[in-house]
Amino acid sequence: MSWRKEQRRAERGYHHGNLKEALLQAALGLIAEKGAAGFTFADAARMAGVSPAAPYRHFRDRDELLSSIAQRGFEQFEQRLTAAWDDGRPDTVSAFERVGKAYLAFAREEPAFYSAMFESGLPADANPALLAASERAFSIIRAAAERLAALAPPGTPRPPAMMMALHIWSMAHGVASLFSRGDAARRKLPMSPDDLLEAEVLIYLRGLGFPTDRRPPPKGAEPPPVPPEASSGSGVPPGGPWGKPK
Repeated sequence: MSWRKEQRRAERGYHHGNLKEALLQAALGLIAEKGAAGFTFADAARMAGVSPAAPYRHFRDRDELLSSIAQRGFEQFEQRLTAAWDDGRPDTVSAFERVGKAYLAFAREEPAFYSAMFESGLPADANPALLAASERAFSIIRAAAERLAALAPPGTPRPPAMMMALHIWSMAHGVASLFSRGDAARRKLPMSPDDLLEAEVLIYLRGLGFPTDRRPPPKGAEPPPVPPEASSGSGVPPGGPWGKPK
């Protein structure tokens, strides 16, 4: 749901005393217009149509207001990613591609939330609720990375699933921040952001030696050979630079 729809609902609710929601929606509107660092606490009060002192009834300061917005953003983000992952159905690679598209779609459709989540400069650990919400969202990417790691042929060196999750998250965040924004920060791209991210992830996985073809192997096909560097006596640890294969 976009912040504009929520804002209209909040404006109706504000007249019934829903000051906190009115302030949240006012701040979302300012973030969409000016960025997460482009407004003051007083600006949010003015946008909500209340006195400069009124926000202090619900928020300690501007950072707490931004933290509440970021938390709500991560909660919606988690819902999007969870629905896209769908527990890896019908296959891991297809499901992960949906996660990537959901990531980019959220950044494109909810730029104000995305900015509050990733560009506000707030330390996530300063607010336990915000930290928990962000960790739940990241756990979807980590779960997908663990499934991807399981695709590696026996003996193929690979990084730990947590490292893979961080690598893939970095790719998605980079594409989202540069090319899939719904605001003026978006750069032009001669292809769709979805195609760019898909190509990045496939190149990454193939570089690690992972199979990325969704088609089942032919019956009777032999398993892929173990790379020479993974065999004993080569002078290279069997697990490569990341330790033993899991």
